[in-house]
Amino acid sequence: MTPHEEFLILSVLIGLLMAASLVAVILRRRAGPEPHAVLDNLMVRIQAWWVMILLLGGAFLAGSHAVMVLFALVSFAALREFFTLTATHRADHLAIFMSFFVVLPMQYWLIWTDWYGFFTILIPVYAFLVLPIAAVIFGDPTNFLARTAETQWGLMISVYCISHVPALLTLDIPGYKGRSSLLLVFLLIVVQTSDVLQYVWGKLLGRHKIAPDLSPSKTVEGFIGGVLCSTALGASLFRLTPFGIWQAAGMALIVTTIGFLGGLVMSAIKRDRGVKDWGQLIEGHGGMLDRLDSVAFSAPIFFHLTRYFYAI
Repeated sequence: MTPHEEFLILSVLIGLLMAASLVAVILRRRAGPEPHAVLDNLMVRIQAWWVMILLLGGAFLAGSHAVMVLFALVSFAALREFFTLTATHRADHLAIFMSFFVVLPMQYWLIWTDWYGFFTILIPVYAFLVLPIAAVIFGDPTNFLARTAETQWGLMISVYCISHVPALLTLDIPGYKGRSSLLLVFLLIVVQTSDVLQYVWGKLLGRHKIAPDLSPSKTVEGFIGGVLCSTALGASLFRLTPFGIWQAAGMALIVTTIGFLGGLVMSAIKRDRGVKDWGQLIEGHGGMLDRLDSVAFSAPIFFHLTRYFYAI
């Protein structure tokens, strides 16, 4: 992506945020001083988006390596949130240390060096085998299966899946050289917009809850409205991608659907742990995993579909 394209996209995103902020302020003033759950939530979401867009925009302007460093830090924060909710023993400390300070940096170094064959198997193969060994050598069998499974899940969601977002920068697509960062922009815009629109449509028209025991706010109407609108948005952004208009729509439909289902999975884990949010890192959005649960599930699918059908 050229500096001109980076500046243009950042300008458009900031412009959209400014328009959304203005509309939210007008609606909030018209609603009066009384609390209004939907508008108050929308205001906080927009404020959090300002922070996230500026951070991501600054990383883009600084170069692809800065984007990888940013997402490595995101993975670190997400992994910390995940492990905070797990029941660890002293015997797990070595495995957890290795997760943070060996596996995580190695995963991002492999992406940095574009070692595709290794970064795709480091965690699901090598970490899967080595980390339980690191835990079992301390001889504590109490809840061993549950403890090791939680460690594996934390790494897969927080590191392996999220690392596929900056991995998009390494794709070598004929006729698309130097523009791979636009794929990252496409993925984040489509998936995150779907999340917001599912919330908005759910509040406007939602009548039928999809999984009330997992996520009471998610409705059939919100899901359909959010996914269809984001699919149309993805089609309209096809010029950012190597896809045709229908391929872009198909990709958007796939990633938003997977993102929604991934959000339900992450909600199930939170309910199992007895918490509402993964953390309080981002005001109004809970923790890092609350904001990236959909992206974590959709990023590997989007990466591998794009690589298989379009990359060399």
